[in-house]
Amino acid sequence: MRYISILLISLIFFSCGGKRNVALNRSGGQLNGAGATFPFPIYSKWFDEYYKVDKNAKINYQSIGSGGGIRQITEGTVDFGASDSPMNETEKKKAEDRNNSRVLQIPTVLGAVVLTYNLPGINKNINLSGETIADIYMGKIKRWNDERIKSDNPDINFPDKEIVVCYRTDGSGTTYIYTDYLSKVSPEWKQNHGTAKDVRFPVGQGGKGNEGVTGIVKQLEYSIGYIELIYALQNKLSYANVKNKEGEFISPSLESVTKAADNTVDEMTESLTLSVTNAKGKGAYPIASYTYLLVLENQRDLIRGRILKSFLKWALTDGKKFANDLGYSSLPQSVVEKALARIELINFNGKPL
Repeated sequence: MRYISILLISLIFFSCGGKRNVALNRSGGQLNGAGATFPFPIYSKWFDEYYKVDKNAKINYQSIGSGGGIRQITEGTVDFGASDSPMNETEKKKAEDRNNSRVLQIPTVLGAVVLTYNLPGINKNINLSGETIADIYMGKIKRWNDERIKSDNPDINFPDKEIVVCYRTDGSGTTYIYTDYLSKVSPEWKQNHGTAKDVRFPVGQGGKGNEGVTGIVKQLEYSIGYIELIYALQNKLSYANVKNKEGEFISPSLESVTKAADNTVDEMTESLTLSVTNAKGKGAYPIASYTYLLVLENQRDLIRGRILKSFLKWALTDGKKFANDLGYSSLPQSVVEKALARIELINFNGKPL
């Protein structure tokens, strides 16, 4: 019955962009986390499945955006944060000084940010280049029948309709991934807007969370927005093939995201953070990303620390099998091994858990 309840909550959530503060174990909530909406579907599944392994592992998660996850782990109001964008040095120092502990950034899965759109009468995936996407989001391409869109889609009859641009209004790791990509493919975007979790978009209308942008695109004809792949799949929304570094128009998929990860894995830093947008290699989808759980190396509570550490190890091993069905790619094995070694550093008062 508990699994059915969670499934019903998830279906309602995805179909109508509903409540994003979800208590997955209403009986207690021994661990509290908050942050990214990008990995919310896989985290929901993991929390539910791990409860079957350990009945003491009651985990509540607030899907409030990466900025909120970083803020709450910094303030010490949660046991873990979640973010698609790695913490920068300023954020890390603030969190570590306040909590008297190093913050560990643990990669969990990889996913794709997709350009989803609502184009009545067009039932196939359209092709978009990075330059075209950037120009749409800078307000330089205003209508769907612009020649720059048509040139990459010669077999599609685009309507002479204004493009309704949609973006995130909250501090968003999805926005960070998206603008990281735009900054790599458009010098003008990089100079004027850059890469950030919170960007002042020059055109369009905003929604809160992946759920909010999904809801806007579903409701508004001729709209376009950027969301995580699973939100498009769950809501039966179309999404674009995006031109990669090799000049190929690539559809987001487990295979194309995995190729982006595999082609860059040797560049993984000691901190286990790495940008894989616009990755090299044939078949690589260009708007892919790792997502991270943020945990304190020195835990504040012995029992919760043990549960958190055990959950993290389970998620990266036994929990891997749940990722693909939800549209996420599992970590490359070399990254799993590095992440497990980092998890072993988690302690309580200097003693291993």
